[in-house]
Amino acid sequence: MKRSRHANSIRVPKADTELIQIVDAALAEAARKSGDWLACRPGCTQCCVGVFAINQLDAARLRRGMADLKKAEPQRAAAIQQRARESIRRLAGDFPGDGQTGILDDSEEAQALFANLGDDEVCPVLDPVTGWCELYEARPMTCRVFGPPVRSGSNDEDGLGVCELCYHGATDAEIAACEMKPDPDDLERALLRKVETASGTRGETIVAFCVAG
Repeated sequence: MKRSRHANSIRVPKADTELIQIVDAALAEAARKSGDWLACRPGCTQCCVGVFAINQLDAARLRRGMADLKKAEPQRAAAIQQRARESIRRLAGDFPGDGQTGILDDSEEAQALFANLGDDEVCPVLDPVTGWCELYEARPMTCRVFGPPVRSGSNDEDGLGVCELCYHGATDAEIAACEMKPDPDDLERALLRKVETASGTRGETIVAFCVAG
């Protein structure tokens, strides 16, 4: 399977560790505020079903995670690669982008097609037996912030999105009080620019193309 010539050469910026620490700390604080309203637990996999877009910083982090796993547990890594390749084959006919590199088209038509792509497709990184993420430490930002209330845009007027399994019985005010602000200084944007500049690759992709090998 052909890959972008940059796919295996992208390096994760050192400051990505700082970004992850900031986001994880924000998640921990949101979880503390949320208490029993936050239903997210190990083995809860609803958010692992359905294809979603990730940026090139996420992609680089996933590839590094896969490289580490190949060295430590090659059989587990091979199983992930097999699931990813099978996922790519299932999605190939309707994939709104480059079927070789995995880069999504950013046109309005393509975005509309992507919205309905693979709603039942399970993330290839999810262990089908245990229900655990096999690349948890390298997971994309979307996965890291899913669950607690996160504002859909940068303005206070933008709505708060929450997992449908969480915050049952909470009022709008109680939900707002648990809001997660994952990256207040927009560090991710700066790191993404570094990755895109270094690799020459821009645009979003999906998890399967990052871990298929």
